[in-house]
Amino acid sequence: MASADVRKDLLDCSICLNIYTDPVTLRCGHNFCRDCIDQVLDTQEGSGVYSCPECRAESVERPVLVRNITLCNIAESFLFTQPGQEDTGIFCTYCVDSSVAAVKSCLHCEASMCDKHLRAHSKALEHVLTEPTTSMENKKCSVHKKILEYFCIKDSACVCVSCRLAGEHRGHQVEMLDEASEKKKKRLRNVLQELITMRDEIEERVRNVQERKSKVHRRADEVAEEVSALFTEIRRQLEDLEKRVLSEVSRQKDELSLSISDLLQQLELKKDELSMKIHHIEELCKMTDPLTVLQGPDMGDAEEGDNEDRKRHDKQPHDGGHLELGLILQTLHTLFYMMRGAKIRIYIPKPADMFLDVNTAHNNLHISDDRKTAAWSDIMKKRPETPKRFQRLFNVLSSSSFSSGRYYWDVECREASNWKIGMCYPSIERKGDQSRFGENNKSWCLQRAENLFVVLHGSKVFQLPHKSSSNRFRISLDYEGGQLSFYQLSEPIRHLHTFTATFTEPLHAAISVYCRMRGEVYVNNWVRIVES
Repeated sequence: MASADVRKDLLDCSICLNIYTDPVTLRCGHNFCRDCIDQVLDTQEGSGVYSCPECRAESVERPVLVRNITLCNIAESFLFTQPGQEDTGIFCTYCVDSSVAAVKSCLHCEASMCDKHLRAHSKALEHVLTEPTTSMENKKCSVHKKILEYFCIKDSACVCVSCRLAGEHRGHQVEMLDEASEKKKKRLRNVLQELITMRDEIEERVRNVQERKSKVHRRADEVAEEVSALFTEIRRQLEDLEKRVLSEVSRQKDELSLSISDLLQQLELKKDELSMKIHHIEELCKMTDPLTVLQGPDMGDAEEGDNEDRKRHDKQPHDGGHLELGLILQTLHTLFYMMRGAKIRIYIPKPADMFLDVNTAHNNLHISDDRKTAAWSDIMKKRPETPKRFQRLFNVLSSSSFSSGRYYWDVECREASNWKIGMCYPSIERKGDQSRFGENNKSWCLQRAENLFVVLHGSKVFQLPHKSSSNRFRISLDYEGGQLSFYQLSEPIRHLHTFTATFTEPLHAAISVYCRMRGEVYVNNWVRIVES
């Protein structure tokens, strides 16, 4: 009873209520069968939160399941030492009046016995006892009908004494079944240990991958939040700027409208005054009496009055007035500086100002005067041999290197040419096969060969499914993040591959240009560093 209590308290899964099978532990410390807790977590997948069935401890991310090796060993040992709980269904051959469970079977007698009849059973050597079984024929030789007592090492078969002495296994090396069984068990235990070790290693890798997935999700959420905050801030500042500009336009509109209204009122008065003068003059011109005309009022000098009116008119806004756009344009011009002043927390890679180092270039490579283009040439240059110069392969490095930060640089390649572009350590070999970009642990590159793309590093080669749709490419470096990415600058831009590594040296841009025959003529392939 105490043993049962211990099993119930310590070795039962609280979900299935059976002894643990492959027990795992949650972060809160509670244990469950792996399959049981996986099913529970699967049902919680859509709720957005995961909780322990025991203590209800919650987590946003799916918990990492850690295998409890100690508890697993205890459960397996417990099961191994417990007697069978179920009736075998094999009964004593000699208890004909009642069905009594058998405890042993005798292969010689071909009978099963209970405890009572077992005590009276013969102890002679030919009587071989086994666990209760109904398949006694399987325990005997199919040829001689004798008990299988030996194991033939040569034929890997269980044999009887007749097989050993006079049968087809005569002269073969044999072992007693118990001895051979123990040896096989030993081998199986070694295999089992290896399998357990492999499973533990895979579980560790699964945990690492799950942790990496969690980190990716967390970082993606952080970036999404930062981008959202950035655009919210931009929208707020744009709205403020819009209000300022519209307010200025409205102010100038009211001011000019008032000024123009005053001018219109003055012009209307002047028009009425002139109309009266015109009327009087017309009336005087119609009179025939000279005395009346001469004695009539003098209307003044029209030209002098017009000049004064024109002077006053020039001082007023004309053509309906105009807005003072200078201030508005100046306000709009601040938009650029406002955008630069936004709180951008996302670190954007910078374009690298890249130049080729002539001192590293192979003598069959022509380097342009601006040190931006590397072209293969069948005319050997007479550059001095130095430890930095590539002697065998048509390689060249950049003069600048990068040991921190995030940068990118773009290249344009001759159509249908073969090349390699990437980055490498300055300690890369300059002679022999170890100077091939991508084929050692000191360089990473994208290679184009016959309209196919491959990426290379160390002994690993990955063929990419993409075909050439653009002759422009981008190499992007995140030194601290340990990432080197390749893109094809097509519409839209296409990601080709990203290497992940822990960089231990500064990185130089690396270019390799191959010669190519077209018929009997060399094609001068080239790669050019271009402005972003």
